[in-house]
Amino acid sequence: MNAAAERPHVVKDARGKRPTFQDAPGQDQAMAMIMVLANEVAVLHDRLDSVERYARTTGLDLAAGVEALVLDQDALEAREAWRQDFLERLFYLMRKDAREAAEADTKERFHRTITEIAEA
Repeated sequence: MNAAAERPHVVKDARGKRPTFQDAPGQDQAMAMIMVLANEVAVLHDRLDSVERYARTTGLDLAAGVEALVLDQDALEAREAWRQDFLERLFYLMRKDAREAAEADTKERFHRTITEIAEA
């Protein structure tokens, strides 16, 4: 069973405006992405540390094994599924903002903006 199947992932969008903490546009999004990455790195660190500690107790040479490993198609597909799930979480806020902007955009709003610019 792959990791995505073990952990059902439902993205729920919060409605309304998010609080902002940074002055420049995009900094809050960048910070959210950094925090997702930091969380993933921390989890990976703990799991790798556990694997290395366990391997030492059994006398396994993991470094040589990893270098010699050839992945089959199922393993490659599982990695790609994980990667896609990760990217979905990483770019969540950017996609949400883009979707909200597209929903708020109307033909009338566009024409009003053009008229306002032309009259300025």
